[in-house]
Amino acid sequence: MRSSNPVFSRRGFSRDNGYAGFNTAPQAGSAAVGTQANPYAQPQGNPYATNPYAQQQGAPPQAPVTTGRMTMDDVVMRTGTTLGILIVTAALSWALLPVDDANIGRSYGIGIGAALIGMVLALVQSFKRTATPALIVSYAAFEGVFLGVISSIVDNRIASGAAMQAVIGTLAVFAAVLVAYKAGWIRVNRRFYGFVMAAALGFLLLMVVNMLFAVFGGGDGLGFRSGGLGILFGVIGVLLGACFLALDFKQVEDGIAYGAPKEEAWLAAFGLTLTLVWIYMEFLRLVAILNSND
Repeated sequence: MRSSNPVFSRRGFSRDNGYAGFNTAPQAGSAAVGTQANPYAQPQGNPYATNPYAQQQGAPPQAPVTTGRMTMDDVVMRTGTTLGILIVTAALSWALLPVDDANIGRSYGIGIGAALIGMVLALVQSFKRTATPALIVSYAAFEGVFLGVISSIVDNRIASGAAMQAVIGTLAVFAAVLVAYKAGWIRVNRRFYGFVMAAALGFLLLMVVNMLFAVFGGGDGLGFRSGGLGILFGVIGVLLGACFLALDFKQVEDGIAYGAPKEEAWLAAFGLTLTLVWIYMEFLRLVAILNSND
């Protein structure tokens, strides 16, 4: 199954290269032991399995004990690197780009420029077939500048402490989804995937329509980002981010199980960073709306 994450959906983090469900163990004599089940496999089966005979008998895939294959430590280290760079650049932009009345225009312009550069870098990496660490690190740096400026504006001009509340909320969602996923409370299967993708598509379409109304009609558009509707859509955005996290965890787990190349850890880190940025922005927006309604 392909992930909702644009990075994972173009990569080998899927079991079937199509739409067969998650949690489908390879079966003897079927295409499930070939390329249809494992994007890293050859027609003879999974070349990275420690016991090819067991694979043919329908045993669950196992990552090989060998170098050059992605491990959870690799994913954690790469994710820590991208998030660390993002946090450092966010802190620097917060400190060096003041948002008082005399400088807010310049600072906001720099933040938007950094966001556009980060978006271009993210799109370029998403459409590449191989991970480019320089692109991923650069994306994290520019995204950090944008988040630092936006967070400073919200924290200093709308709601004091908003940035810390958004960080705590993001960490809480990440921890909750991780625990629920590992405990088996969240079952990532075809139905879950279809529901999340349909909800995400509807959410994004409504946001685009709201933005168009705001640009051409002025004000808050249809009101999806302010007032009661804004709060509702903020909560939906956070919940969608949590669902994306569950899908990302599943894709990483499958990549490790099938012995994905070590370089794929950079893509795992990139995808997780994208999702965490989404959740943080939704929390920050929620805090801003709640405080503006006081």
